[in-house]
Amino acid sequence: MAKSPDASRHVEMETKFDVDDSTVSPSFADLPGISRAEELPAQHLEAAYFDTAGYDLAADWVTLRRRTGGTDAGWHLKLPAGRARTEIHAPLGPDDAEVPEALLDVVRAIVRGRALVPVARLRTTREPTVLYGDDGDAVAEFCDDRVGAHRVDPVSGDRYPETRWREWELELADAEREGAAEVLTGLTDRLRAAGARPAGHGSKLAKVLGDAVPERPEPPSDPVHRAVARQVAKLRECDREVRADADDAVHQMRVTIRRIRSLLQASEGDFGLTDDATILSELRELATVLGGARDAEVLAERYRDALDALPPELVRGPVRERLVDGALRAYRSGLGRSLTVMRSPRYFRLLDALDAVVLAPPPSREDRLPQADIASGYRRLRKRVKDAEAAEGHDRDAALHQVRKAAKRLRYVAAATGELAVAERAKAVQELLGEHQDSVVSRDHLLREATAAHAAGEDTFSYGVLFAREADLGQRCREQLGDALKALRRSVRLAL
Repeated sequence: MAKSPDASRHVEMETKFDVDDSTVSPSFADLPGISRAEELPAQHLEAAYFDTAGYDLAADWVTLRRRTGGTDAGWHLKLPAGRARTEIHAPLGPDDAEVPEALLDVVRAIVRGRALVPVARLRTTREPTVLYGDDGDAVAEFCDDRVGAHRVDPVSGDRYPETRWREWELELADAEREGAAEVLTGLTDRLRAAGARPAGHGSKLAKVLGDAVPERPEPPSDPVHRAVARQVAKLRECDREVRADADDAVHQMRVTIRRIRSLLQASEGDFGLTDDATILSELRELATVLGGARDAEVLAERYRDALDALPPELVRGPVRERLVDGALRAYRSGLGRSLTVMRSPRYFRLLDALDAVVLAPPPSREDRLPQADIASGYRRLRKRVKDAEAAEGHDRDAALHQVRKAAKRLRYVAAATGELAVAERAKAVQELLGEHQDSVVSRDHLLREATAAHAAGEDTFSYGVLFAREADLGQRCREQLGDALKALRRSVRLAL
């Protein structure tokens, strides 16, 4: 995973507790897995929390703060990560209101072009205690916090009256450490026995902002609309992963985009869309831009595995440098182009349009059963199959790619409407033809690279070996397609 040189990240797993002012902090002696507790000097922390005027970060369970004092002064961005949170840290800069670019980029899909301004200011007196395991390593940190907080109006900058409270925090040093779960349970039980109660808020900021943060809308009742809402939310998660250059992130973002398009296209009338709707064309363009990086990523992995599987005597000349290293360079270039697009106003407008689709009144489908969507999708697929059967050569390859797209659309609609058997059979067709399409792309790429290698006076034998293997793979995929389509037809008949 690529990271900004001035930002670091780690996974944070902490639990918060509400306590009264008079509650006495417990002793951690004699707890299993804890050998000693070291009380550190009190820390005086000041933090400004940033968000948009509409509290977009808080609505997505994301917090951004600038903290001074203590041992971890700096900018902190906290993102949800299942039961834990991912924290990204950047050092303090000269301007206390200028959010570091490394952190701002992570949340662009949420804030888009909107300004980030202070929405809360906190002063905390913290009394930390580090808890050590039997091996001498830190296991957890217990913090006794006394907090004074002001909510800040994001437009006027005026401060609301101060709120004061006391809370305890318990954070594991390493959630994956052996025995960490047992230690956490023991510590939690000890704190509750001392009078602690599970916190009524997920973070200090959530307690300060209260009901100022808009409530998340209820999930749509219509299954297709609900599926679109889930995928739009996932798109924001994929956006963060792509910006972090996480493994398989570009692929997952393209998959999510395709699912959204397929669901919207399958029921475009219900969403007030047409075949040439701007939102559909923008999704297609975004997937195409990401496709440059994704295709290169696939080719690099494909050629690396293929060359590793060949006997050494069949790998001649600098074929690995051309195919694998060249594809990796193309990936970096494609990722850069993708990120440029993902920082543009055009991309933010697309995200706004998707939000509008999700927030719009659910489509009226009282007179329409889910089977109608299945039947429509299957008719579209059958037409594409007939086109492919009538085509030859490159035209056949292109037609089979259209069959794959139709199978994919049918799969997503079937999954959204609960027809899981149809979804599984459509997925089998999609994946089979996906492998076929990868072989088509690979063969075209091999021809171009072999031509360049020949012009440079290099041995092109290995390119021919790889081309033949790709051609054999494509043939096997076509031979297996008939059985996959028959299985799909049977599942559709049962669903209808």
